[in-house]
Amino acid sequence: MHNIDLSNKTAIITGGGQGIGKAAAVVLHGAGANVVINYFPDPEGANQSIAEATVAELGERAMAFGADVRDLEKMTEMSGAAHEKFGSVDILVNNAGILRDRSFKKMSGQEWQDVIDTNLTGVFNACKAGVEHLAENGAIVNVASLSAVTGFFGQANYASAKAGVITLTKVLSKELARKNIRVNAVAPGVVMTEMGESIPEENRKIMLQNVPLNRFAQPNEIANVILFLVSDLSSYVTGQTIHVNGGWWA
Repeated sequence: MHNIDLSNKTAIITGGGQGIGKAAAVVLHGAGANVVINYFPDPEGANQSIAEATVAELGERAMAFGADVRDLEKMTEMSGAAHEKFGSVDILVNNAGILRDRSFKKMSGQEWQDVIDTNLTGVFNACKAGVEHLAENGAIVNVASLSAVTGFFGQANYASAKAGVITLTKVLSKELARKNIRVNAVAPGVVMTEMGESIPEENRKIMLQNVPLNRFAQPNEIANVILFLVSDLSSYVTGQTIHVNGGWWA
């Protein structure tokens, strides 16, 4: 049996306070990693409270850092702070994302741009900043989506951004291979996170008919695949998108 040991490694997880991000933080921390939980610093401070609660839950080897993924300078600050506190940055999980679903006809230019800026440019920014500190033999995992390959109705912005994430993953896997940094993506189907639960129940019933396993994913089931992709078990895996969708291919 191969036990995954991430001791003395540091992981930055964008949007790490809840949902898939929190599940990844818990799983990677449980494997021994130091964890930096990034959150969007909203004016009300709600995201900070959530992130700090996750840090409190994890205990030692965890810190929260407020930074907007749309801001390259803030991403650079976060990467530097992680390196300064823990001595290295070895793992980057790009999980932060938003939804602004609307039919193409009704979608505003701002709704398009908001999703592209956060879900695609945010990944670029975090990678750009992270690579400055990312150790050789490091690993990047980008959270994509089933929507990227199926193109769900009402998700022109989200599907396009996530498709971009998959292609960016392939490009970075080639360009960062010289430092032996592996770059992969995980593409979940519907996951029972806060975002997943926001889908109207009637819509969820229709979606479930497409899933051979006849259930939606739990966040830890995505996090476990992320754990594999950042571990030595996947030492020859790079440029790939692992689809974790219960068999859903619409």
